Amino acid sequence: MTSSLPAGVDDFLADAGWRGAEIEPLPGDASFRRYFRVRNGENRAMLMDAPPPHEDPKPFIHVGKWLTEHGLRAPRIFAEAPERGLVLIEDFGHDRMRDWLDDNPGEEKRAYTDAIDALVELHQRPPGPFDPYTLETYLREVSLFPDWFCRAAGLEVDSMGFAAAWREVLGPVLVRQKPGVTVLRDYHAENIMLLGPHGQYQGEQGIIDFQDALVGHRAYDLVSLLQDARRDVSTELEGAMLDHYCSRLDTDHDFLADYARLGAQRNAKIVGIFARLWKRDGKPRYLPMIPRVWEAMERDIANSALAPITRWFDANIPDEIRAKKGGVLG
Repeated sequence: MTSSLPAGVDDFLADAGWRGAEIEPLPGDASFRRYFRVRNGENRAMLMDAPPPHEDPKPFIHVGKWLTEHGLRAPRIFAEAPERGLVLIEDFGHDRMRDWLDDNPGEEKRAYTDAIDALVELHQRPPGPFDPYTLETYLREVSLFPDWFCRAAGLEVDSMGFAAAWREVLGPVLVRQKPGVTVLRDYHAENIMLLGPHGQYQGEQGIIDFQDALVGHRAYDLVSLLQDARRDVSTELEGAMLDHYCSRLDTDHDFLADYARLGAQRNAKIVGIFARLWKRDGKPRYLPMIPRVWEAMERDIANSALAPITRWFDANIPDEIRAKKGGVLG
């Protein structure tokens, strides 16, 4: 054991029947959460360290249990001490979809089809007991774009006009997202695990990083997956996967417009988040991802359903920044 391990982890593991287990830290990401791989003989598990007050593991436990109870492949929870921020969960192995596809690009369509099918299964169930995705939530998220990206880029923009445009654009989404589905909100290739023997994908996928789930629109997680901030997804694959989803569930003529609305909303939020991670948190590694997200955002706002947002961008964001796909920070 080293000083970098969570406080009280020995007692927690002993109480869970894992006394003397080996603990291996895993690389971190953008949050205060940390993960460790735990080995005890032939047994394997993952230890989540989500220390209060920065993190709260109770939403992860709540959503994870609901997903498991409803037939979705979330990690099983072996032990929990949320007051200490510790949760021992099933180890889904080493094969994240993103990394595995780097080594197996020919399997891209199969892996994405399976990921779409998992969303179909989720969307066929009643929504979980989670808070609704409200207009206020959408607006708070998308305000990260003017608050962080535009300020970091030295732009003075019409923030009130931005919010007003989004109110107009998102109004139809709010109507059509009732009664809604469970929205995982971060469903993409880095948060999908390919299960089975290491390197031998057999069609089963596991879901991680779902603690922020809300009840909202069916298109949201499709956007997360098919307009991935961290992995290039071709427009051809995006279109094929949307067609596959629509072939399995009833969708109306407004569905693709809502997909564009939520795509632009999510992508603007992510550009703001990446700017904040650089400016506030000293994490510049997210800046090179902005052009990928910006390009998808531009495709979304070109949809006629987003005309108010298009007008705002035309009036507030210089052509030079748009030509560089937002890649002007750093």
